[in-house]
Amino acid sequence: MKRQMLIALVAGALFGAGLALSGMADPQRVRGFLDLFGAWDPTLAFVMAGAIAPMAIAWRLHNRMIAPLAAPVFSLPTNQDLDPRLIGGAVLFGIGWGIAGLCPGPAIADLAIAPVPAATFVAAMLGGMILHRLLPAIPAKPSNLEKHNV
Repeated sequence: MKRQMLIALVAGALFGAGLALSGMADPQRVRGFLDLFGAWDPTLAFVMAGAIAPMAIAWRLHNRMIAPLAAPVFSLPTNQDLDPRLIGGAVLFGIGWGIAGLCPGPAIADLAIAPVPAATFVAAMLGGMILHRLLPAIPAKPSNLEKHNV
């Protein structure tokens, strides 16, 4: 268990450092990236494109591994359905990202860089998480494929 926590700590620190160094934790830079028809700042496009190569390597390695290094099995999502809850969540995520210039990872990193504005975002994010837990789940409608396979 200590090994897993150490790996998580190192991975989180590396992720936070990458966010800070790349500018992804700077709300102004994120807003500039999202402003396609104004003063567009393309630097985050290069950051995202730069993430594709190591991720492609990781997926190739994953296919050859029996188990991850710090867990007994891989924990990958199996559901591939696009339901209203997923689409609604993605829309809310995008709206929040556009308004605040932050998403959850950079917001946590910004608690160390710019604590007051980041704390407001993190508090709202935690409120949304709590609200999600408290509201009853809306059952997903069966997909067309499921309707025809009955």
